[in-house]
Amino acid sequence: MKAAIFNGPNQPLELKEVPTPEPGAGQILVKVAACGVCHTDMHYIDHGVPTFKQPPLILGHEPSGIVAVVGEGVKNFKEGDKVLLPAVLTCGYCFNCRIGRENICDNMVMFGNHVDGAYAEYVLAPAKDTLHLPDEVPLIEGSIIADAVSTPYHAVVNRGQVRAGDNVVVFGCGGVGINAVQIAAAVGASVIAVDIVPEKLAAAKRFGANAVINAKEVERIDKIIKKMTGGGADVTFEVIGNPSTIQQAFSCIRKGGRTVVVGYTNKNVELPASKIMFFEQEVIGSLGCRPVDYPKIIEMARTGKIKIKELVTHKFPLEKINDAFDLLRSGDPTVIRSVVIP
Repeated sequence: MKAAIFNGPNQPLELKEVPTPEPGAGQILVKVAACGVCHTDMHYIDHGVPTFKQPPLILGHEPSGIVAVVGEGVKNFKEGDKVLLPAVLTCGYCFNCRIGRENICDNMVMFGNHVDGAYAEYVLAPAKDTLHLPDEVPLIEGSIIADAVSTPYHAVVNRGQVRAGDNVVVFGCGGVGINAVQIAAAVGASVIAVDIVPEKLAAAKRFGANAVINAKEVERIDKIIKKMTGGGADVTFEVIGNPSTIQQAFSCIRKGGRTVVVGYTNKNVELPASKIMFFEQEVIGSLGCRPVDYPKIIEMARTGKIKIKELVTHKFPLEKINDAFDLLRSGDPTVIRSVVIP
């Protein structure tokens, strides 16, 4: 099969022929329909973030596809089934899995990190983690449910505990942030989107934001948010990974409010402990998505409660995968999510 091989940081992915894997007991071989192009992959390529499996490695953790071969003992899938593969596989038996927090599984395995991913014609997956994709959800665009949609779903619904009527502010309207906007809107919140790129703010409006703010055009965003919400947001989401925007997101919540950190940074963030204590404010993290939530997200996509097709703005053949990453690096404001189609 053809695959895009990651040989190490600071070099392009290499397209080459590699052996097609064969499914063992409990596994399925999936013919990849599409795989999303994610900043996480770019961190491995450009920034030297180490992968658990040493290169050479096939990246790609946001795939959809069609079942090609079924391994021994697999009863819930057959050849030809449309499927979605979650970005992270869970063990099911560690403490966190047992208490329903599988997204922080002690033994988690991530496609394109611990094992070969889906920037290839085929990918091997455990049947127990694979999800059926209904006909109403487009196969190619549906691939991004695996991460770009599921991660903000978990952040909004489980960690943010957003409810109908809440005032929500989302900082950062990229591929994940835009879905935090539309999922918060889908559950009935009033959403304010914050970014510095006009095109991203326009997209946020299309995906359900009630109001948008260009952070470059205001001096004190917390004052504006508190005026707009009558005292502060119920929940804010930081989906960038920048200490300053984490601080801004925290400054915008009301007494008893909550800030959810979705963006990754390895830098320290200074926050006022006195407010956290005296105003009973919360700062919590959010990582990935629990397996139990994927059927709900797929159903939201199937019924049109959330948009999927409109999220995929660019498509690349596998042979042009390095062009897909060049586009991501460019910061082109028209990009919401790109996918690679083997």
